Amino acid sequence: MTLLRPLRRHAAGHIAFAAICAGLALGATQAGAVLYKWVDASGHVTYSDQPPPGNVKAEVVGAPPPAANPSAVRDLANQEADLKKQQTQRADDQKKAAKTRTEQLQLQQDCTDARARLRIYQSDEPIGRIDENGQQVLIDDIARREARGRLEQQIRERCSG
Repeated sequence: MTLLRPLRRHAAGHIAFAAICAGLALGATQAGAVLYKWVDASGHVTYSDQPPPGNVKAEVVGAPPPAANPSAVRDLANQEADLKKQQTQRADDQKKAAKTRTEQLQLQQDCTDARARLRIYQSDEPIGRIDENGQQVLIDDIARREARGRLEQQIRERCSG
């Protein structure tokens, strides 16, 4: 049992050392310094802000942040302006598309109505209208032909098919 306690202390020492090294590594990378990690000849892992001496293979653990871009604020503002412009253009395009769809639907409905009225005027059934006195008056053949001609022209000009 006494052998386990020193091993635990020894392992705890390694864990504490690793935690300190990790803290130093984190602090060094946050400060913007380059941090090197290598294993020396005796097998110990070493962290340093200086490259290892001699021909030892090292790994760069932390690197300095990229150099500050002096025009970063202006570039960001330009990007934001471009994004807002694109969003505005997209919204305008959507409004135009919705308006076009509404106009097309209205035109289709107008054409359907005009064709239905034309069928009425083409039939032999008597057609009446209400005059200003509220009385029903039959439409004569001349008025019927004129109305039919206007509807046919409207359909030719505005309606496809």
